[in-house]
Amino acid sequence: MFEPDRVRSLWELTEYRAELSPRQPMFFDETTGGSGQAVTFGEVRDRALRLAAGFHGLGIGAGTRVLWQLPTWPLTVAVSLALARLGAVQIPVLHLHREREVGFALRQSAAAYAIVPGEWRGHDYAGTARKAAPAGVRVLSVADGLPEAAPGSGGALPDFVRPGSTPTWIYYTSGTTAEPKGVEHTDGSLLAGGIGLATALGTTDADTGSIAFPYAHIAGPDYLVTMLLSGFPAVVLDTFEPAAAVEAYRRHSVTMAGGSTAFYQAFLDEARRRRAHAGPGPAVALVPTLRLLSGGGAPLPPELYHAAGRELECAVVHGYGMTECPMIAMGTPYDSDEQLAHTVGKPVTGARVRIARPDGGEARPGEPGEITVRGPMVCRGYTDPALTAGAFDADGWFRTGDLGLLRTDGHLVITGRLKDIVIRKGENISAQEVEELIRTHPAVGEVAVIGLPDRERGERVCAVVTLAGPEVGAGAGPGPEGLTLGALTAHLRRAGLMPQKLPEQLEILDALPRGGPLNKVLKGALRERFGQR
Repeated sequence: MFEPDRVRSLWELTEYRAELSPRQPMFFDETTGGSGQAVTFGEVRDRALRLAAGFHGLGIGAGTRVLWQLPTWPLTVAVSLALARLGAVQIPVLHLHREREVGFALRQSAAAYAIVPGEWRGHDYAGTARKAAPAGVRVLSVADGLPEAAPGSGGALPDFVRPGSTPTWIYYTSGTTAEPKGVEHTDGSLLAGGIGLATALGTTDADTGSIAFPYAHIAGPDYLVTMLLSGFPAVVLDTFEPAAAVEAYRRHSVTMAGGSTAFYQAFLDEARRRRAHAGPGPAVALVPTLRLLSGGGAPLPPELYHAAGRELECAVVHGYGMTECPMIAMGTPYDSDEQLAHTVGKPVTGARVRIARPDGGEARPGEPGEITVRGPMVCRGYTDPALTAGAFDADGWFRTGDLGLLRTDGHLVITGRLKDIVIRKGENISAQEVEELIRTHPAVGEVAVIGLPDRERGERVCAVVTLAGPEVGAGAGPGPEGLTLGALTAHLRRAGLMPQKLPEQLEILDALPRGGPLNKVLKGALRERFGQR
């Protein structure tokens, strides 16, 4: 039985699970060259200890700052756990980042070591790290071999010291126009996030999960904690290709998949592709053992919720979190379709959510405002004290920068971002509100609503869309070829959108630009592309 008084750090949780389930698979390695090999909880713990001994021999210990930029591999988890055993401060960096971002993180965090793959997928990570690193930073490459030694050979490991409230993790949020922000977490805040996720999803050791997103993302330890708490294995992918992922999930009877809205859409598209090419006979679910898709990181359109649940034959459970607070709210498999399609669930175990009015007062149920949060999963602040001071209100509530409301049933609805608004003639227009209505047009696939500079209005509303496939629009109104600005605004008027919020510009693309670990739409790129028209 889980003992919260005994387990207050990531390493203690690792030891707890390895003692309880040493021979239970922890990972099915479907990474490049992994061939589906099973790696047990005991084996991961033992390798972490060997790596910890090797790192300790290099001088890494409590408080040593170590940046690691590694793909999603079982080895990556073992490296992270080894650093947790030593009490090092970890700086995970996404493998997508290059010299500018890596160099900034190394300098700003004052890291002493960097651990990288070597060359992987055509990029020389070791060369980039050495070029970006300030003088004195030691670069360790997986390609050259990481130091591993049995504890006790060449020097015993130091006694484990529970890290307490001292930050042991620094996550850098991605930025395009400003420098990234270093978010400071403790083992305790990451544990609290994972406990909230595990409780909401109802995970057990009978499940088989999946990790197809970058482990260096804040969702990495969030999911790892869930695995260690419940004792279930996960299929690990270092690259995500929907057709290959589906085959791996089928081989290992995956019950839980997901990552973000983009993953839901990818699985839905794959299911439709296979259905279109299937021969006669009864339809087979894309992954027959799948019981739920879960994730967060971007809004979940109600239409996508219903389509994915229907065609994938599973529950779709969406949540809400951010780098500064890995879990804020989460739906559960026991919520109603209406709740799952239109909210991000209730605040998770330990999280308190307060909706703040512009004057700082607390909003009533159903009244919109800024989402603020308190709880053990909230970060300790930023590496820049000035940013920390501006992130919390006078009463200690963390300001998320997101707009939303709490319903009378306790479920949270996100209505937009404080910065994701269009200010047209002095009136704030929520981009998300307009996007949700545009998605109901049968000719529209994906949509992003942005504000563009306008001499008369300040900003004008621009809708950037992709066209739906023929199977989506068939029999439901005008086909994709008939989509015009006039047709779109007429549809929105019929849906009840006030005239001041109607798009004044329509752009049609083959695909929306996306990036980052959760494949979010890059609205900045769209503003730059269409802002001069």
